[in-house]
Amino acid sequence: MDNGTVITMFFLSGLNETRNQRYVLFALSLLYYCAILLVNIALVVTVILDKNFHEPMYIFLCVLCINGLFGTTGFFPKFLWDLLSPLHVISYSGCLVQALVMYSYVCSDLSVLAVMAYDRYVAICRPLQYHAVMSKPKVIKLVVYSWVTPVVVIGTNISLTSRLKLCSPFIPRLYCVNWIIVTLACFMTDTIVNNVVAYTTILIYVFHGVLIVWSYMYVILKCVHSMDNRAKFMQTCVPHVLSLFTFLFTILFDIMTIRFGSKNFPQMFKNFVAIEFLVIPPLMNPLIYGFKLTKIRKRFLGYFKLCTM
Repeated sequence: MDNGTVITMFFLSGLNETRNQRYVLFALSLLYYCAILLVNIALVVTVILDKNFHEPMYIFLCVLCINGLFGTTGFFPKFLWDLLSPLHVISYSGCLVQALVMYSYVCSDLSVLAVMAYDRYVAICRPLQYHAVMSKPKVIKLVVYSWVTPVVVIGTNISLTSRLKLCSPFIPRLYCVNWIIVTLACFMTDTIVNNVVAYTTILIYVFHGVLIVWSYMYVILKCVHSMDNRAKFMQTCVPHVLSLFTFLFTILFDIMTIRFGSKNFPQMFKNFVAIEFLVIPPLMNPLIYGFKLTKIRKRFLGYFKLCTM
């Protein structure tokens, strides 16, 4: 492609090998997306409407579910459209917006999990100070931090990508990925700043992960000698740990394939790896919390009984 050509459209080639299974994939994907919408909206509505759930732990859980809806909405509608379309294209600006949504969702999820870990640390290790530390203004600040910071950080990465002159419109994925767009640059010397900012972003959120691990290690040590604390940990912290490991496993797997190559893997496998973080955590998180947290489980069972009467 001529270096002087201005790219206005990207071609997504991740679905090229799935033409024969397109309608089956559409039906399964639509069903799965509806399940994600149902369980997340149900939990969010439950927390909002019931004043008994207006506590920091449940508010952060509500934020986690809203973020899951945000991330999946950035992927599934376009993916479902592509499954029924013979040509898989997306506009240049639409591609950058999708990348912003996907990356912001990932970073915000990690921020919320870090905030939830901090909340559990205060609840178990400093119970007498819990309500003073986790005051309403503090909770609002933590929620704003979890949403605004990722958008600003990822927005900086995307704005740096938008200045690059690109020499190819082909993205070998199901959706737009900022790092792959950067690799399409005509002159790799132009991407030095992008790389520095990208790795800085990764370090920032690796620090979030370290903070989460440190918090839970401290909590576990605190729970060893107390029966009450052990019960509290099993009841409220185990869902957080499960969510964290599910999220980190899917993200790290995807990052490894993007950064270090996956040419030897079949396209179907690469597609699955690419969407793991969009299909597993958004559905598993509300289910894990719904079954593990007694108050939410009882409320869900109450709703179910009313619906079946």
